[in-house]
Amino acid sequence: MTHTVNTYNVDADRVGTGLDELVQLKPVPSLRLLRAKKAYTTRFLADRLSRSPEGFFLKEGTGVVPEAGDIVLAKIARLGQHPKLESPTSRRQALFIGDDILVPYGNRYAADQFLAKVSTGLEPCQLIAGGGVAGTVIAQHAAMGQATQIAPVGLLTDDAGVLNLNRLAPLHLDPAAAEAAREAGVARRPPVIAFLGTSMNSGKSTALSCLARGLTEAGLTVSAGKATGTGSGNDPGMYVDAGAAKVIDFTDFGVPTTFGLDYCGIQAVFFGLVAALTEPATDVVLIEIADGVYQSETNRLLSDPLFHAVVDGVVFTAADALGATAGLQVLRAAGIPVTAVSGVLTSSPIAVQEAAAAVEPPVVETVSLCESSVAMTLLPQATGNPLF
Repeated sequence: MTHTVNTYNVDADRVGTGLDELVQLKPVPSLRLLRAKKAYTTRFLADRLSRSPEGFFLKEGTGVVPEAGDIVLAKIARLGQHPKLESPTSRRQALFIGDDILVPYGNRYAADQFLAKVSTGLEPCQLIAGGGVAGTVIAQHAAMGQATQIAPVGLLTDDAGVLNLNRLAPLHLDPAAAEAAREAGVARRPPVIAFLGTSMNSGKSTALSCLARGLTEAGLTVSAGKATGTGSGNDPGMYVDAGAAKVIDFTDFGVPTTFGLDYCGIQAVFFGLVAALTEPATDVVLIEIADGVYQSETNRLLSDPLFHAVVDGVVFTAADALGATAGLQVLRAAGIPVTAVSGVLTSSPIAVQEAAAAVEPPVVETVSLCESSVAMTLLPQATGNPLF
């Protein structure tokens, strides 16, 4: 298994040469960085700046080409769909034209919102997610307003090079770890339940949180995480509120969004997440996988032998009975065991009746997952399988 790990160095050879007009490093005042509004995705940067805001530069110029995870200092040029920026503590900060913000570049796949990519330079672009991601919008849902416009100033840089989220995150991607653990065959793990759905907003996060609550009420220690998606504190915060003892997500690995990440990276995030959530006291691990089963990264996971080896059961969420039926067909064809169907459709008694008549797994009302007696019926038996 191979994986490319990005390394960064200050472009000292470009400074003071004939390329000054293309790329320049300029000192950035500490006060400007402290006053800039930080995003949830840049919470580890915010922590570093609170301790030591000196020694930073901005990499500017027409020759600068950002990569996913690179942190940009940008100005708000026009307010749009996201008039607020989620702070490192998940407070919604009101944005004003002219505000400085610190956000990472990233790609986004959100069928209900934006399809966007990392910009090719420091040209004007958009705030493509309220959790704090900069990119260039390619397409958007008709119900969305125009994205908030931002004007990048430069990439934040220190003595080691451009600051990418993967240098600041507490956890690091190790694609070889999954293979090594599988070959060793000695690490044991608790049951793992994955939450998949027909699409975004099908009820995955709420179902996971309710199940976490029910299992916690039954006296179990629950770890929960989100493996794919776009960085935001909403879902991890809900897991914490539900009683999960340990909560992490892909942003803890320095990944602002998982869309566009190569598949080795997706594997590293998913299996690294399971490993990080598995502690001696953990009785069950709950993992949310964003978007729907047709989303490229999710669909690829379904056919991954390591995914099959790790996941003991799936709770599938859908908005209606037809979506539940079609989604289960996809999962059945991939050999994925489905423990229950839940989600938005359970808000309607009629939809529940339709789904129950059409699918084999039990259809469980989302709020019922909070009940310990119901939650325990969804808990797979510990398999004793290796961690991977």
